[in-house]
Amino acid sequence: MTTTLRPAGPEEALPGGGRSRRWLVCANGRPVGTVQTSSTRFGSHQVGRIDALEITDGRRRGRGTVAALAAEEVLRGWDCARAEVTVPVEATAAHALALALGYTETSRKLAKPLGQPPITAAGLTTRPIDAAEFPDWLAAIGVEYRSQLVRTGLTEHQAAERSAVDDARLLPQQHATARVALRRLLAHGEPVGSVWVAFDGGRLPDGSPLGWVMNVEVAEHRRGHGFGRELMLTAERECLAAGVHHLGLNVYTDNTVAIRLYESLGYRTTRRVLSKSL
Repeated sequence: MTTTLRPAGPEEALPGGGRSRRWLVCANGRPVGTVQTSSTRFGSHQVGRIDALEITDGRRRGRGTVAALAAEEVLRGWDCARAEVTVPVEATAAHALALALGYTETSRKLAKPLGQPPITAAGLTTRPIDAAEFPDWLAAIGVEYRSQLVRTGLTEHQAAERSAVDDARLLPQQHATARVALRRLLAHGEPVGSVWVAFDGGRLPDGSPLGWVMNVEVAEHRRGHGFGRELMLTAERECLAAGVHHLGLNVYTDNTVAIRLYESLGYRTTRRVLSKSL
């Protein structure tokens, strides 16, 4: 029995030079499922994604494996250097399939519902990051972001390209970008860290908005003193003030210290992100 992909509709052009297409998974010409492929361009390289793979007829016959491999061939044809998949935490079979195909977990997405605004600890205050300090702040957090990307398998050049594209896309008006809070944390007047939170980080199944912590950074010489926790509480306060009652974030799998912090604050893993080189 031969399993192949057949276009389920026209290819869609995505902003920035990406592309997307939905496919029928067919066994001997008969539709037995669907899968979506997409790509995002970061300068000179593209990263592909395999989404919404579903076998509706004849599960446990290897059709999901063949469909995923066929989707990878589509992404190679689109000149993608890497493939990524995002797996809901409860989808254990999909997670096992990704691992069997050579994908490695690079990050996790966590989320929590927000309750009452937390109280700011004594001696700590926050203020907006202004136009004068924005360039240096962005450059500083970019160093760590690029380092994390390299640890997930990107080259230095690819990481730099991805960082630049993300900065332009997520902060188009720099410090004055709408629906974004950039905050500096001060301990008795001394800057000790910063947080970047977006109020339009996505939508929940019921349509309500999801805030998203884009970056949390504590000055290296002030780590281990609870400032990371206070920055997360700052993000929660900012979301609640903006009328957003759920907050999510992405954390790299190797950052076990951060994972423990987020879990202690009530965040729970909702999805796992895995990737592989093509």
